Amino acid sequence: MNWKYEYIWLDGYKPEPNLRSKTKILSYISSDPKDLPLWGFDGSSTQQAEGKNSDCVLKPVKVVNDPTRKDARLVLCEVLNPDGTPHESNTRHSSADIPETTWWGFEQEYVLFKNGLPLGFCSIETQEPQGKYYCGVGNKAVAGREIVEKHLDICLEAGLGITGINAEVLLGQWEFQIFGTGIDACDQLWIARYFLDRVCEEYGVDVDYHPKPLKGDWNGSGLHTNFSTEEMRESGDWSVFEKIFDVFEERKSEHMGVYGSDNDQRLTGLHETQHIDKFSYGVADRGASIRIPQGTVDNKKGYLEDRRPASNANPYNIVSEIQESLNRVEILS
Repeated sequence: MNWKYEYIWLDGYKPEPNLRSKTKILSYISSDPKDLPLWGFDGSSTQQAEGKNSDCVLKPVKVVNDPTRKDARLVLCEVLNPDGTPHESNTRHSSADIPETTWWGFEQEYVLFKNGLPLGFCSIETQEPQGKYYCGVGNKAVAGREIVEKHLDICLEAGLGITGINAEVLLGQWEFQIFGTGIDACDQLWIARYFLDRVCEEYGVDVDYHPKPLKGDWNGSGLHTNFSTEEMRESGDWSVFEKIFDVFEERKSEHMGVYGSDNDQRLTGLHETQHIDKFSYGVADRGASIRIPQGTVDNKKGYLEDRRPASNANPYNIVSEIQESLNRVEILS
């Protein structure tokens, strides 16, 4: 019996990478990436090599069930140079030392577009203002639910740590949440993004991850990143959180450097954001850089939400920068 293995990877485009994929047929079934062969590809077509020396190599690192196809597995890969060293575009490799004790929860916002407009829009000029669409119900309040529900089912069948979905503030805007530990949380997010793109192919709909897909009085799209270390979950010492706030403020520019392109269009101080040039934190404050959940305050332990990352950001870069800041907090402790 033959099995389909869809190898997926991140290309070398900047400022943000795109997903690429191709199918390999093998005569055996395995969910262990070590059982799967390396596979070459033309890096000159993905901004990862020059034509005169175009070979790049795919190294399987995570395998999940692929519910979109019969007898199939999805294979997330790192990109290597021909000599086996990590390619310069391989942001996963540089993030692989994220400890399993750091927990991550990503809130991936996106907008479904068709014919140049968000799904459900007749025109931008005549569209009713945002307000009734967040967690909306009914044909006038949501658009694209069939796509979103299908994506949810696929992610669940694939075994991803997807924890929820909801309609967002803009019509045609949605969010899904992914939870995981260590670098695996980022792997799962990229796989969930891949499945969303594949579902939208079937409906002739585009997924737009731009942080400000519509100009004007409309909310943008973020990749709010929730994080928690073992010390944050167990110490019960509020000074731990105060040190985190101090280090995050000191390293604001380093964080913003990897939190996604065109994020200045979204982080204006309006529409539930803090201005890109400022740093703040507050309890239940969705206009702050860092939101402190009420439960974290009450218990003096728990998690924090960094609301600054843009929806198009590379999660490997986000967790690397946040982990670096958290490591500095440990040095101060």
